[in-house]
Amino acid sequence: MAPLPKALLWQRTDTTGTDLALVDDRRGLYARGIATAVDPIPYVCRYELVTDETWATAHLDVSVEGAGWLRTLRLERAVGRWRATTAEQGDLDRALASAGHAPVGLPGTEDPGRLHDATDVDLGGSPLPNTLPIRRLSLLTEPPGTTHRLNMAWVLVPSLEVLPSEQTYRVVDESTVRFDIDGFGAELAVDKEGYVVKYPGLAERKA
Repeated sequence: MAPLPKALLWQRTDTTGTDLALVDDRRGLYARGIATAVDPIPYVCRYELVTDETWATAHLDVSVEGAGWLRTLRLERAVGRWRATTAEQGDLDRALASAGHAPVGLPGTEDPGRLHDATDVDLGGSPLPNTLPIRRLSLLTEPPGTTHRLNMAWVLVPSLEVLPSEQTYRVVDESTVRFDIDGFGAELAVDKEGYVVKYPGLAERKA
């Protein structure tokens, strides 16, 4: 496993947790990350995100682990089609119930066809995937007001359930992109490379 040239570290602001991503963005994106959080129950999330040279998602590998349970997901996109491969050990729903939370969905998706229009992935709790449409669509060079409505393959954490998600990205200025999803919106402050510096209500970059 080769070392990667950049490190990005975010601190969660909605809960106690961090997200460290090691990235190589010289030909699209290759990233390995480790995220931790205590909500809804303590877990560690390890992920590998790979795009092609246009920044369109090629695959996402994710594992989420907590006390007494482990879930994994491999989400691949090729020729416009998505495929999800999953595994589970232990019982996440039991761990959630013990903490007073409702059960969650199964990992993956029963109908990958629902993701047909998606080009990008979104990983719950992680600011890194927001960079994909910003770079793929060259949003930081577009005039203010430029708007794109996009379909995403949204991976929920910790369940790793995959849902289709309609999201909107609108250019505010050369360092700000407005992001909207299901009634929630935030103005993302980004650096000159399109990586999130501040995601109000979720995380702030520390390195």
